[in-house]
Amino acid sequence: MTNLIIDIGNTRIKSALFEGDELLVEDVFEEIENALNSWNSSSFDQCLVSSVKWSQSELQNILPFPFIYLSPDTRLPIINGYGTPATLGLDRIAGAIGAWAVRGKGPVLAIDLGTCITFDLIDGSNCYLGGAISPGLGMRAKAMHEQTARLPLVDLKVKPTELIGNNTITCMQIGVWYGIELELRGQIEAYTKKFPEIEVFVSGGDAQSFDSLAKDLIFVVPNLVLYGLNSILNHNVE
Repeated sequence: MTNLIIDIGNTRIKSALFEGDELLVEDVFEEIENALNSWNSSSFDQCLVSSVKWSQSELQNILPFPFIYLSPDTRLPIINGYGTPATLGLDRIAGAIGAWAVRGKGPVLAIDLGTCITFDLIDGSNCYLGGAISPGLGMRAKAMHEQTARLPLVDLKVKPTELIGNNTITCMQIGVWYGIELELRGQIEAYTKKFPEIEVFVSGGDAQSFDSLAKDLIFVVPNLVLYGLNSILNHNVE
């Protein structure tokens, strides 16, 4: 069975075709018109849509094919043990399920490096427990600039090679980059002590920036959310 997975964000639309659990092709679109042209020329058996931009009723007027709309009420292939499930971001639990699906079992820790950094855990009993949220690269730099009188907004495109900055800009860049790297290492170490069999997966727009951690600690899977959404769809059509 071929699945079409659609993940609609505020600015971009990601989609993928899966055959069972295998990712066949992945696309990114800026406009819904271009996406529709691609989807209409594709052959698939079922579809799941996750959207932060359009509601289910709006998408029913946009998409010319049936689909399952991801909501807090959608059945999941794992247990949701979060204390306030109605407030849980669907992208967070989808990323965690993606890590769980790629590994095939728990415990897994999914780390998403986007606007915020999120840590999401599924334990060995296949129960999603929650995790942590902290500021991402750009947010940290912007906060220092906007909440002080003299600190500039620094460029973070390139990771510093030095540990000690010799001017204000390099000090800020090092503070942001190495602050996040040490946070990641510390969080991973803490989770590993509590769950010795854990495997760690990293995704998100800044994931490749920290791929040096992958040698010892993590697996970098940029499309982890798509894997999670595919696992949710498979669970609902079985």
